[in-house]
Amino acid sequence: QVQLAESGGGSVQAGGSLRLSCAASAVTNPLRYMGWFRQAPGKEREGVAYIHTVSAYTRYADSVKGRFTISRDNALNTVYLQMDSLKPEDSAMYYCAAGRTGGPAFEQNTYNFWGQGTQVTVFS
Repeated sequence: QVQLAESGGGSVQAGGSLRLSCAASAVTNPLRYMGWFRQAPGKEREGVAYIHTVSAYTRYADSVKGRFTISRDNALNTVYLQMDSLKPEDSAMYYCAAGRTGGPAFEQNTYNFWGQGTQVTVFS
């Protein structure tokens, strides 16, 4: 069973940066679709960024375009989310997700595996 482990969350002042990592283990078949989602208290989980691990095609939510960058290291089975110019509204639990069969980038049903999440808090 594939396991995803996020790291890199923390507290940062508005305007600062954080880099999240998601390491996949027990990968026996390629994980072609990787995404980052976030969920703030009282809100629904929303897609933030997506990457196709073979083509490196990426997509971003409008709220993070130009500030967040998703990347991957296939040799390490790791996906990253570089978050710059952070805002208080970016505060949330961030989850990594992985899928094999594809689907809409920001639909949760696209993904077969989920991490436990890492907390990001941005204070003003």
